[in-house]
Parts: sequence; structure tokens; C-alpha cells
Amino acid sequence: MSIVTIFVQSENTSSERRFDKGISIGNLKAKLEPITGIPAESQLLQLYNGDTLVTSVEDSVLSFKQRNKLGRFSDTNSTTSDSYTFEEEAKNIKVGDRCEVDFGDAEGLKRRGTVKYVGETKFKPGYWVGVQYDEPVGKHDGVVQGERYFSCPDKYGAFVRPNKVKVGDYPEEEFEEM
Repeated sequence: MSIVTIFVQSENTSSERRFDKGISIGNLKAKLEPITGIPAESQLLQLYNGDTLVTSVEDSVLSFKQRNKLGRFSDTNSTTSDSYTFEEEAKNIKVGDRCEVDFGDAEGLKRRGTVKYVGETKFKPGYWVGVQYDEPVGKHDGVVQGERYFSCPDKYGAFVRPNKVKVGDYPEEEFEEM
């Protein structure tokens, strides 16, 4: 384990602290908050080599990516889901079908619901499936960016790519009360 020495200066304090060299900026800011009294999101970190300023960290990774057009903010970024329309997968899905949405994560998270919309949208290119979940685990009520695609109770609706949706006999799951 390598240690790095940090000289902390703020209006209220000035001290020398030691941290693990592998600490992330976010964790460092969180550890500095009780020392300086400055909230992590308001901190300005500066790296010096001797008397020369090497770099300054005052904002988030997200704003850095936006400013430098990296990752999903890149003009040339074309991930599989953005360049592929999912039209073929959408052909077998009809409004009113019962479905199970498989997010394909490590926990095997699957949610059941009813298909309420199939088609292209204004918010992102390609084909999307609007689902009304059986439980309030969604993001909206069928309205995205001011455009109504379908109606359902708030927090029951979501849009997913057709390749995540399996249609068939998926009755509502019943849970026993404790």
C-alpha cells in the first residue's frame, strides 16, 4: 500500500494528511469534507509539482466527459444500441402482449408487465417498447420529454429495447403477505 501526503488548505484549516495512493477523487473529497467543512461538490483540488500547478479538479467526471466529448457525449460514438434499430425484434411484439423484461444483469433481474407501445420514438433513434410494469418500478407514466407514447400510472412505465422483452404467458406475480 502506497501513501501520498496531501497538504490541505481552506479558510478554516491548514494541515498535512496521508491517504492511500489508490484513493479515488470522489472518496478523497468525501474524506476531506469533515476536515475542511467544505461539501465535496464545492471543493477545488489542485495538484502541484513543487511550486508549479499541474492540474486542477473542480468538477465531476461527467462534466469532464461532456466538455471533452468523451464516451456517450462523443460525436462519433455509435454503440450497438444506437446504430442498430431493433426493427426485427420489434416485429414480434404487439401492444397488449404480456411480457417479461430481462435486464441481463448479474442478479437476473426480470420485471413483468404489459406492452403499451412498440415503435420509434423522438427521444432516441431505433425501435423501443413501452412497458407498463405490474409494480411501480418504472420511470414515468408513458410521457418522455413532453411526448405521450402511452398511458399508465406514474412510476409504472418504462421504455426498453425490444431485445430485452420476451412476450408470452407471463401472469402477474403474486406475493404472499408477511
